[in-house]
Amino acid sequence: MLRHAPMFGRGLATAFLVCLASGSAQAARCGGDFNSFVASMTAEAQAAGVSAGVTSAALSGVAQDGAVLAFDRRQRYTFNKSFEQYVSTRVGPGRINGGKALLQRHAALLSRIEQQFGVPRTILVAIWGLESDFGKGDIGKLPVIRTLATLAHDCRRTDLFQGELLAALKIVQRGDLPLRDLIGAYAGEIGQTQFLPSSYIKYGVDFDGDGHVDLRHSVPDVLASTANLLHTSGFKMGQPYGEGTANFEAMREWNRAVIYRKTIGYFADRLAGQ
Repeated sequence: MLRHAPMFGRGLATAFLVCLASGSAQAARCGGDFNSFVASMTAEAQAAGVSAGVTSAALSGVAQDGAVLAFDRRQRYTFNKSFEQYVSTRVGPGRINGGKALLQRHAALLSRIEQQFGVPRTILVAIWGLESDFGKGDIGKLPVIRTLATLAHDCRRTDLFQGELLAALKIVQRGDLPLRDLIGAYAGEIGQTQFLPSSYIKYGVDFDGDGHVDLRHSVPDVLASTANLLHTSGFKMGQPYGEGTANFEAMREWNRAVIYRKTIGYFADRLAGQ
């Protein structure tokens, strides 16, 4: 997630590939008049199967968010700390104890997820803790459509964020989240493990069986979707996940940064009592 640099590598690299693979040949032109850009995106979304009702509710009157652009320009997407410095700020006794308590509380759920997806519970709970303090922390307060429309109109990564905007509209179209609940962080990341909309569409799992993929409120959906991303990326149960292993490389789909993946592994080991 863009609130701290590591999530940029995970979500946006994936999103770029998805956008290139599925984006319209007639992408909306970045820059220029914002309302004209939004009108082009509206037409593109409807051509991709998003209803006029959804596009109207989501995009009518949408405005640029200067704070999002300012935040985006401040990002450097790199780490300036050593692993020891970074992990000391992210994995402390309180978070370890909280994670262990959740391993017990959700033991049956995590067993089902392990059996279906082959990703160990300690890795999933570690990611959950790092991304949102197990859903209790900051998962973003910005309207996702406004954020993504702003970034898509900006010419620096317009193709990438046009793809994310279309994916966000599809989340609403599918009925996974109502528009009022499509709230996220500074690059449109959504939910307790901070999925960009394209990843939400690609990896989201309705694991509580209510007919919707809800990565903001449903712990089963959050953890199963996170497991599905890692499983799809090649993570293997029972294999080591330290630096240099195949599982460590599989976690690159979650986050490119070596220091962040090492932190996931370190946290998982602490949760396992190692």
